[in-house]
Amino acid sequence: QVQLVESGGGLVQAGGSLRLSCAASGLTIDTYNMGWFRQAPGKERSLIAAIGWSGISRYYADSLKGRFTISRNNAENTVSLQVNSLKPEDTAVYYCAAPLDCSGDGCTTPAPSAYWGQGTQVTVSS
Repeated sequence: QVQLVESGGGLVQAGGSLRLSCAASGLTIDTYNMGWFRQAPGKERSLIAAIGWSGISRYYADSLKGRFTISRNNAENTVSLQVNSLKPEDTAVYYCAAPLDCSGDGCTTPAPSAYWGQGTQVTVSS
């Protein structure tokens, strides 16, 4: 059974940092493009960052560049998201997903059969 399990969320003050992790079981991620997404209340789920299977290629949503860093450890079957300078508008449920399909714009779209984690809540207080 394939599972993606996110962790590391919580309540943090504005300006703080968090490191989110996504641990995969039931599949080996070293051939998968993977991504982090988030969904705020009343909004659609949106891509934060994506990372290629080797870790070399990375993509970030334009509005989030500079504060978010995606990384992966294929040996440990994990993908992480470092989030700095948190703002109240970053409050959302954060999800990891794999695999991501590739197009001319890069590998940023979840495959129709993509696996999703249950999400981890990040709440930023002002």
